[in-house]
Amino acid sequence: MNLIEIGHVVGARRAELGLTQAQLAHLSGLSRQTLVGLENGTLSDLGVNRVGQVMAVLGLDSAQPDTQARRKKRGLWMAAKTASVSYADELAPEVLEQVLAGGDVPPSFAPHLTHLLDEAPVPTVVMAVEEAAAHAHLPPRQVWRNVAKLAQSLSVHRRALWA
Repeated sequence: MNLIEIGHVVGARRAELGLTQAQLAHLSGLSRQTLVGLENGTLSDLGVNRVGQVMAVLGLDSAQPDTQARRKKRGLWMAAKTASVSYADELAPEVLEQVLAGGDVPPSFAPHLTHLLDEAPVPTVVMAVEEAAAHAHLPPRQVWRNVAKLAQSLSVHRRALWA
């Protein structure tokens, strides 16, 4: 695959996840201009590490960019386990799904969500958002707005990342 084809796959996947170009650029550590150039096919070069960063956030495999392997992973389960690592009470994937889809966190799980949004790898959160949106029959963009709202209300350190 060449960079132009990768850019088309990245743009389609970004839209599928309900992310803006600015959001994806921020989550993957690229500038928005670079991401626009990638998606438009106007970049002449973008190192393999930077391409890998974008693809990892989107859950795309680098050999042949697609989401087949991603679909086999359990994003909500992985995110719930990550959020519960330091706590006696475990956050169930179903509860995490409700929190992400609804934007409201039960007070007893606020520390779990804070930990998730502050410490979890970005691709894990992306997977959880994607699954929550699919299960709740919501557009991913709405779930991303809920994540931003949660990050703000919980005063997480990485709240600017989720804005």
